[in-house]
Amino acid sequence: MRVLYLLNISNPDRLSADSGWIFADLLAPALADAGAEVTVAAPAAAGDVRCGFHRTKAPRTKYRARFSTDIDELVMLIKSKRPDAVVANQIEEAPAIRTALLEAGSDALLAGYCHYLPFSFTSGGQLVLDPSLDDSGLGRPVLLSFAAGLAACDRVMVHSSTAASWVSAAATRMTVDLGERLRVVPAPRDERLVRAPAAARPASGVGAIGIYNHRLYAHYGTSQFVDLARELAASGTVRLRVMDLFGQRRAERTHLDDSPEDMRDQLAALPHVQIVSDRGDRVRYKNLLAGARFGIAPFRPGCPWSMSVIDCQGMGLPVISPRLGWLAEHIDPELCFSSSAEAVALAERLAIDDEFHALHVKRAHASTTDFSPNLVAARYLEALS
Repeated sequence: MRVLYLLNISNPDRLSADSGWIFADLLAPALADAGAEVTVAAPAAAGDVRCGFHRTKAPRTKYRARFSTDIDELVMLIKSKRPDAVVANQIEEAPAIRTALLEAGSDALLAGYCHYLPFSFTSGGQLVLDPSLDDSGLGRPVLLSFAAGLAACDRVMVHSSTAASWVSAAATRMTVDLGERLRVVPAPRDERLVRAPAAARPASGVGAIGIYNHRLYAHYGTSQFVDLARELAASGTVRLRVMDLFGQRRAERTHLDDSPEDMRDQLAALPHVQIVSDRGDRVRYKNLLAGARFGIAPFRPGCPWSMSVIDCQGMGLPVISPRLGWLAEHIDPELCFSSSAEAVALAERLAIDDEFHALHVKRAHASTTDFSPNLVAARYLEALS
């Protein structure tokens, strides 16, 4: 099978912070191992030497990634690569890709991967627009573009059961009939960030490290994490290691949203909180995770998946989490909390109670075994068949 993988990259300056690029970089070689002929079209190469690469222009903003597809380039690419299947990692591009397939005379299957949902649902079933995609009232146009993408695809792939439920509900509300086209295909874990549970034994007791390795955007609920960090610092039991994943960002990105810089400054001002950077080095990132006792999930309501949570769990770090979205689906119920007091109690127990910690090290590691790249590639190819 010839697969053309169309990848938008939102963080070309720091690929290690771009989950879409990392997923493609892990998945493309696994697809090749399974016998597929893969070409990645993206602003930066992904995969290995067996994978073809076509360089595309990096969109200056997340909105251009959704509203400025170059159909002429797509037609040229489709005619050149003659794919059996096209994967649109930015599902809003699917109508333009369908147009290009028509113009190129291709009958390739078009699959959209819902890597990022521009909405979520409250516990009461209310659809809420993602605030990160609602600048100047663009949230509803993005939502409608997402719905158009669903309608244009032969297959719609989502990360999780939570995402499947949300996408199905949103499609129904916008009169898009998904029929039998929806597939749950999780993202691959990074095998470089996997260690045996027996090796995950950092020092216990006062001063044990909890790590927060998520983007510091406001829409990730970072202000709630700042409040929790303040309480954990006051408890005196746990030290926090907070990842600065972006470093110095481009002006176009800070103009749209400067919350990561603001949140980083607030956290840096707290006692017992260390701001660290992996500087884009995957080995350094692994070592920063390895020295932690546990991880903390983001407070992002519309969370259909979290690469950073899987990174922690693959390394044998138990992750405590608010009961939200996919997090509540995936993370052990014993480690979910509904209040800051519960979160502090869980963090302190993981820091001090070796037996409790060891149990959840094993459970965390086991929760990622089905996400190995070869297993995910098999599910990908099954969805594309």
